[in-house]
Amino acid sequence: MNIRRRTHQEGELDITSFMSLMTILVPVLLLNMVFSQISVLKLNLPGLSDASAASQEENRQLEMVLREAHIDINYPAGMRVKRIPHVEGEADFATVSIVLQEVKRQLGEKSIDKNDLVILSEQGTPYKTLVTAMDTARSYRAVVAASVVDAELFPQISLGDAPREQKLQTAAGQ
Repeated sequence: MNIRRRTHQEGELDITSFMSLMTILVPVLLLNMVFSQISVLKLNLPGLSDASAASQEENRQLEMVLREAHIDINYPAGMRVKRIPHVEGEADFATVSIVLQEVKRQLGEKSIDKNDLVILSEQGTPYKTLVTAMDTARSYRAVVAASVVDAELFPQISLGDAPREQKLQTAAGQ
């Protein structure tokens, strides 16, 4: 029996074209990749406490009420400090920041150290408006020693549903 053995020769792999494809494909995919940024907003949720302490504290709350046509700043709760109408259908957060800075200054003159604010929004308030309101209430841009810094306003923010619109008392007759 004569068995002829075939000599098995290993072939070379030509990966040049594959490497060329990867050289082009990887940068294109990296350029088209969406870079997402995750930001965390710290919120305070109401705690469990007795009703008498809650009712006293509730009256001293600073409120920002987001409405469809305006924003109300109330202090104490239910007493309007300022109503800021929307400009061209958009909320005027520049004016809101100025009003909150003035409220913070007046509270500081009375030796009241207030760091919390309640944002009350109507149903259907856009998410972007709510986040912008939180950013506006948290801090503002100030110039200190020829440099721009973020000055603190009301960093402790709580959220809630806005009550139905009704006639409120005003602090300054507005």
